[in-house]
Amino acid sequence: MSFPGAYSVKRGCVGVAVAIAAGVLAACASTGTVAPSPADAVAAPPPPPPPPNVSVLADWRSLITPMDRDRYQRREAAWTVALEQAHRLGGSGDLNALGALIDPDATLNDPLLPEGNYRCRTVKLGASSEDSDLGYVVYGWFACRITRTDEGLRLTKLTGSQRVQGIFYPENQTHMVLLGAMALANEARAPEYASRPDRDVVSVLERIGPQHWRVVTPWPQVESNLDILELVPSTSR
Repeated sequence: MSFPGAYSVKRGCVGVAVAIAAGVLAACASTGTVAPSPADAVAAPPPPPPPPNVSVLADWRSLITPMDRDRYQRREAAWTVALEQAHRLGGSGDLNALGALIDPDATLNDPLLPEGNYRCRTVKLGASSEDSDLGYVVYGWFACRITRTDEGLRLTKLTGSQRVQGIFYPENQTHMVLLGAMALANEARAPEYASRPDRDVVSVLERIGPQHWRVVTPWPQVESNLDILELVPSTSR
């Protein structure tokens, strides 16, 4: 059974539905993504990566003083003179028991040593004064520390009356170069390198065994012709 006006109502509903659908499609079209053109399809190159968070170590050659450069270049002669005097004059301590520590040819590859606390002792070879009757002195054990800084690895001798402090710089596969200075007696710290020529130290760091290093100082300022600072991790002995 039909009612008057039913057809017109139905037609009206259809018209409304069509209008709503058209509005929805228009809204979707207005917010949709437009297909890229061939020129736009080429991806832009990625941004460059950030610089690595590492420090660039200085070249020791740009920092070393002329006096220390000369001492560094004559370190083989220092070994020769110091060992000859040590054996000829005798001294304090057991020289023969030092083994590889006083062998100039005992150097191994990979001299880099880890951060941490170390036991260290100094061996002085040779006599800078002809009046001396001691060709060598073997000292007892003291405390040293290796720390990482923005400049590089830092050596600090913590105890004793002569306490070297300095930075190790890369050189080659067998040794690193130390530029530093000496603190004496009760001084809180050593002078800055190159500020006091009489306190400056130039040395080479070498590995001579597993967990065993030496810092060799040719032609030190006083007493001897070659100083060796032996380093072993404080937990290894």
